[in-house]
Amino acid sequence: MRSTTRKLESGAHLALVGMWINAMLCAVKIGTGVLGHSYALEADGFESLLDIISSLLTWAGLKYAARPADDSHPYGHGKAEPVAGILGSVMILGAGTALAVASVRALWAPRAAPSPYTLAVLVVVMVVKEVHSRRVGKAARETSSTAMEADAMHHRTDAITSAAALVGITLTLVGGPRCAQADSWAALFACAIIGFNGVKIFWPSVADLMDTAPPRTVQEQVRDASAKVEGVTETELCRVRKMGIEYYVDLHVKVDGDISVTAGHEIAHRVKDAVRNAVPEVADVLVHIEPARKG
Repeated sequence: MRSTTRKLESGAHLALVGMWINAMLCAVKIGTGVLGHSYALEADGFESLLDIISSLLTWAGLKYAARPADDSHPYGHGKAEPVAGILGSVMILGAGTALAVASVRALWAPRAAPSPYTLAVLVVVMVVKEVHSRRVGKAARETSSTAMEADAMHHRTDAITSAAALVGITLTLVGGPRCAQADSWAALFACAIIGFNGVKIFWPSVADLMDTAPPRTVQEQVRDASAKVEGVTETELCRVRKMGIEYYVDLHVKVDGDISVTAGHEIAHRVKDAVRNAVPEVADVLVHIEPARKG
């Protein structure tokens, strides 16, 4: 449990760092977009503003999920993690929709050509966001956190919108009047990618809330570990569900029907220890002992 808490606290710290990064880049992008006459850069800045809210939701969700179990929540507060993931994905979809609407309107709005120095700002933004996205993404994979995965995707989509803005501004500067709308078309292209990523994050979070079974490899590891315990003749029912970044297991194992209750109890404890050692993400194992049929 301490390991889980440390992982959640580490994730919350990364979300907080991301929030401050977004705050600084948001101010830079909106300010540069207004002064440099780049609609795509302005829109990118407002997308970063939504990212600040998303990172705040992720931070709050992970902090709450790290709370220990209590009388009201005997299985802990892990479900707060996928809830934060869902809210984060909704924020991604909302940002993409708002940006798309604004980009369509901009196609018919006359506007001065963007200033060349806006390109330098976008390059810096892309590098910073991609580096942080990879840091958060690595932590998400290590913890199987959907909230952190959503946060990593937020930073990646910010890098994508910046890349789209870079292409759009470059085309506008190079192509002249013929490419005057490239800035807005680039933003629309980025919106499609943002929407795809939002949906991609939404469904895994919903699956966690619905107690959808994790990948079969987890169940196979549980079965293999229990089958190796001395005294276990067969592993029968095996159910695994995800609670935040942890797993809870319900397991039926068969043992010799002639052994004592005490011996069966000891086997159950060995099974529980074996499973938790084999799969560190397992928080608890409920072992049901059944007598094996003779003959």
